[in-house]
Amino acid sequence: MNRTEPLILGIESSCDETGVGIVRGGKLLSNTVSSSMDEHVRFGGVIPEIASRAHLEAIVPALEAALEEAGVTLDEVDGIAVTAGPGLAGALMVGVSAAKALSVATGKPLFAINHLVAHVAVGLLAEQVFADGLPENLGALLVSGGHTEVLRVRSIQEVELLGSTIDDAAGEAYDKVARLLGLGYPGGPVIDRLAHEGDRKAIRFPRGLTQPKYMGTVEEPGPHRYDWSFSGLKTAVARCVEQFEARDEEPPVADIAASFQEAVVDVVTAKAMLACKEHGITELLLGGGVAANVRLRELTAQRCASAGIRLHVPPINLCTDNGAMVAALASRLVMDGAEPSSLDFAPDSSMPVSTVLLP
Repeated sequence: MNRTEPLILGIESSCDETGVGIVRGGKLLSNTVSSSMDEHVRFGGVIPEIASRAHLEAIVPALEAALEEAGVTLDEVDGIAVTAGPGLAGALMVGVSAAKALSVATGKPLFAINHLVAHVAVGLLAEQVFADGLPENLGALLVSGGHTEVLRVRSIQEVELLGSTIDDAAGEAYDKVARLLGLGYPGGPVIDRLAHEGDRKAIRFPRGLTQPKYMGTVEEPGPHRYDWSFSGLKTAVARCVEQFEARDEEPPVADIAASFQEAVVDVVTAKAMLACKEHGITELLLGGGVAANVRLRELTAQRCASAGIRLHVPPINLCTDNGAMVAALASRLVMDGAEPSSLDFAPDSSMPVSTVLLP
């Protein structure tokens, strides 16, 4: 196997995007993504069974398109990588089964990698992000429909979880609040657009897990110092809407959307900055689908600048779930001398971030 500039094919199927990407070393050759989002609209959120069936239909066309775009054949590929977790169990199974089948059919080694760490590794593909490899003192703030975490990245093979949501992810909270406001699905883009028309200071919604009993101090950290919770925020929005309706008044949807969004991005960025400050993190990567949110990017940039932290944001198409990030992580692991996974591994829907590659 070529360990200098390996040609890696990556498969991603952890949620509702079927992604196949091809990378040679640190160079992106193709990135094909098929989303089943439209099939979930009438349900107001991702339905695992529908997502799994959509992956089954999309995986072969996505694979063919990625190979064609990259101008390579399966015979030329040095290795195959696949998201083994975390994610939806049934959705993961589709990608893992496809990757195992390709590995057996072609004789190519298989790498079962961590979805969250792949979001960090994608920075290696964009020269304007990490041209010389991952910097020292790097952290990552991942915000998406399924995940909200702040990580400390000592190396691509040593990642530490500093904080995460204890209930909904930020993107999931957006979807549920959008449904409360009658804005449809997905909620993130429509709330982001509508928030520009509203007053973000109109309503003071709660910031979860910011009370002293949860935060503690530097000397004696509380149980959720760097964690988030959005369940109380969702309830507060629902009560707010109910109060307007009880008075037979039309809820000020734009103001509610703006105030809700401010509550999310305020607490997310504040806790991320705290984690960075207390763990010596001087470089921060912002990733995940919600990284497309204008206010999140704006406030993160402002607070990073104030804290002396250098912010890195990959192109939007590399922030959302995709096969290129999977291939990028595997490529880096191969170049670092990692051995492939065995074929008897099982996908792990709750795979910890400390497990970068399954044996």
